[in-house]
Amino acid sequence: MSAGPTPATVRAGLERHVARRVAGRAARGFGGALLSAVVICAVWQLLVKGLRLDPFLTRGPLDVWRYLTDPANSAERDLLREASRVTAVDAILGLVGGTVAALVTAVAFTLWRGVEQTLLPIAMALRAVPLVAMTPLIALIFGRGLLAVTVIAGIVTFFPVLVNVSLALRAVPKSALDLMRAYGAAPFVTLLRVQLPGALPALFAALRVAAPLALIGALLAEWLATGSGLGYLMLASVTTFELDRMWTAVTIVTVASIALYTLISLCEQLTLARYAPEQQARPL
Repeated sequence: MSAGPTPATVRAGLERHVARRVAGRAARGFGGALLSAVVICAVWQLLVKGLRLDPFLTRGPLDVWRYLTDPANSAERDLLREASRVTAVDAILGLVGGTVAALVTAVAFTLWRGVEQTLLPIAMALRAVPLVAMTPLIALIFGRGLLAVTVIAGIVTFFPVLVNVSLALRAVPKSALDLMRAYGAAPFVTLLRVQLPGALPALFAALRVAAPLALIGALLAEWLATGSGLGYLMLASVTTFELDRMWTAVTIVTVASIALYTLISLCEQLTLARYAPEQQARPL
């Protein structure tokens, strides 16, 4: 009689199957992002031409493409590239900082209910204040440099991550928590082994929402506080009627938002396949 498959063979087969699934979903994700960009450009071009908008004020995607590829506009491309780099750094730092702060706060809320009862009303009250009104105060406290931008972009990231992760940490099945208690696991061990892996889908769902918000927060901070990056460049372009530059900057922001969403979705597939395969997300 032939021997059955060994555990190592079964494990290797499962890993190959998971890798194929992740690669397929990643390919669909990139395809979906490309399709989204094509649809946006098509609708944009149809609106510009169909509504016969003022050609002095409006630009279509074809106009932006010609502006970017014109050999005479090399200085403009360098300006946009540098502004895009600044905004990318601002948005990523804000996204990472806000996410880390939200995770720490959500864990504290889960482990110590008194912390939640004390801090959550304050957080919700701060969330009710418009960010535009808070930006001058934040710039006054933290200055007009990178720290202020990180704080402003982190604030808009903080709240969706905090709410989603806090709810997910409490949505773990009671039977799983009872099992950990039966084995004498400490609350922190239960959090690490059961609740946090169960909250991964909620975390990535929150990040998909928070990433474009972090980009918007970075643009707002650049506009009102730092005077650099795409946020300030768009404001200055409107003031000086450099409308080709302004529409190109808007296009860059839109493409960056789609790219961030797609990248986070890919990271979600890879992470869930490794740490929580039973909670693998639906196809992108």
